Amino acid sequence: MTTDTIIITALATELDRSLLPKHVQIFYSGIGKINATMATFKAIAHSRPKRILNFGTVGAVQPQVKGLIEIQRVVQRDMMTEPLSPRGQVPFCDRPHEYLSGSGRHTCGTGDSFVTAKDPWFEANRVDVVDMELFAIAAVAHEHNIAWRSFKYVTDDTNEDSGQDWQQKVRHGERLFIDMLHQVL
Repeated sequence: MTTDTIIITALATELDRSLLPKHVQIFYSGIGKINATMATFKAIAHSRPKRILNFGTVGAVQPQVKGLIEIQRVVQRDMMTEPLSPRGQVPFCDRPHEYLSGSGRHTCGTGDSFVTAKDPWFEANRVDVVDMELFAIAAVAHEHNIAWRSFKYVTDDTNEDSGQDWQQKVRHGERLFIDMLHQVL
């Protein structure tokens, strides 16, 4: 099956399949980079899309970042192999250490941890928000030469209340994304 656009989202609690236009396929990846990598490979093999859209929730590193945002750049925040390579870069690897979507204006730092505190590295690398899947999705899309865009809803401010805030706001961005989706399609 070939389709123009697919959506990859971590959880059904973030985006309900029944709200999507009938011709749009969604794939739920589960949480984390490995799950997102496997789901993206499977989605590409199944649908052979021309474009991947990602929607999900994020924590804000920069307090002025709120609501539904579009990600322009994604980096890997938890690849820490110093002194072999700088944080965020895989040593002895020629793949990019950041991916650009071609649209949007925010930077997302992806890692396999739920962020509940500030980190000076975020400021130094111009990270606006943090998630747990986008870097993997963008890397697989890049490997297959498939365009990608990512829309994220800010649920929390990466502090000690982040887990509770996320649980309360996980569905708040769903309708905003659906409205944006109609413009994107």
